[in-house]
Amino acid sequence: MTGPPAAASPTGGAAASRPRPADEEGQPDPEEKGPLRRCVATRESLPKERMIRFVLGPGRELVPDLSERLPGRGMWLSARRDVLEAAVKRGAFARASRGQVHPPPDLSMRIEAGLRLRVRDLVGFARRAGQAVCGFQQAREWLQAERAGVVVQASDGSANERARLVGARGVPVVAALTAAELGGIFGRDHAVHVAVAKGRLAQEIAREAARLGGFTSAVESLRG
Repeated sequence: MTGPPAAASPTGGAAASRPRPADEEGQPDPEEKGPLRRCVATRESLPKERMIRFVLGPGRELVPDLSERLPGRGMWLSARRDVLEAAVKRGAFARASRGQVHPPPDLSMRIEAGLRLRVRDLVGFARRAGQAVCGFQQAREWLQAERAGVVVQASDGSANERARLVGARGVPVVAALTAAELGGIFGRDHAVHVAVAKGRLAQEIAREAARLGGFTSAVESLRG
């Protein structure tokens, strides 16, 4: 005696109802929908803002897609250097792509440099939009007026002076760029303190710096 026929799929057959391929833990890979992505190394689901997307190039080389715009099937990884190193060593990208993968030997350095460049570009956008000021006094005025959404300080500046500016205010503090890099954005030889107005650009700076923080000590948050 045979059982009931399989339910027809929207495409007219039972094939569409087959389960997706399982990962190494026997669980189906989740669809890349919604705000969460699964890390190919830790299998932990995290917000995209805390992850880095990778795609494969024409020769199956591993390419970090920091802007999350490159074509191809994305593979997501927690934005941490130790997780990246473990993923490469254990072949997590090869398993996720079901084939050979060629990660460049300087992959972590490329990611760090790319994220630092994204922070610099975003601060530049804020300056050109009139949403950023530099200098201790101007930055302090924006903080006192609760106008600042993020403070960007020179990574090679005085730690005591940086702490004296922000105090105990609950404002994200990004220390990803040197004084010379910050100064170049504002047409100066150097700058130590930059305040960015609340809004999308400040949020993007904090996000990129947080991802960079997984590869360097780039972000600290002082809470009141």
